[in-house]
Amino acid sequence: MPMKGSGAADLREIDRWSDGVGWLAYPDEEMRRASHAVATEAGVYLLDPVDADGVDDLLAEFGEVAGVLVLLDRHKRDAAAIASRHDVPVHVPSWMTGVASKLDARVERLDGTLGDTGYELERVVDNPMWQEAALYHESDGTLYVPESLGTAGFFRAGSERVGVHPFRRLTPPKRLASLSVERLLVGHGEGVFDDAEAAIGDAVDNARRRAPSAFLGMLKGVLS
Repeated sequence: MPMKGSGAADLREIDRWSDGVGWLAYPDEEMRRASHAVATEAGVYLLDPVDADGVDDLLAEFGEVAGVLVLLDRHKRDAAAIASRHDVPVHVPSWMTGVASKLDARVERLDGTLGDTGYELERVVDNPMWQEAALYHESDGTLYVPESLGTAGFFRAGSERVGVHPFRRLTPPKRLASLSVERLLVGHGEGVFDDAEAAIGDAVDNARRRAPSAFLGMLKGVLS
């Protein structure tokens, strides 16, 4: 399987719940790039989306698209194309650099919260090499993490249900393990809806100890 799919997409739905849905545009790729839509009273917001035929029909079940979010500096993906098609802005955290100028779409900055939706930004990483924000809804326990946590194979070590990104194993996102989480959505792989909080805690608490296994697994995936 290729690390990253290209060409004609093959939409596969994942992570459905009452207020949202996720999908894989290229379900056979190793990277398992996952996209999500969350429904709010203000409309539907898309999180780091990858486009595919059938996406608009899927979104129509939840309402009108109100905006698209880019929450990792490397996750521009198809955000601009989808935002332009729906005539909505791409929202980027106010402190995230080097992203807005590369998006061929109207950009609005986010600072702390996503309007009155109840979703709040959590600054996960902010350095010259990596800028990432998580999106968290405290009242319903929804947490979206673009990159620091994932369920794709190259994130996980051994029997882990959730893994810390191999490059963050030595500095795991401890703040995320302190949140009350009912459902975890990630930018790579299917989400976790069963004991998500425990799975996050296990991943973060054991990230360093399992680092050698995680790096070996990532290397095998790249070389296979």
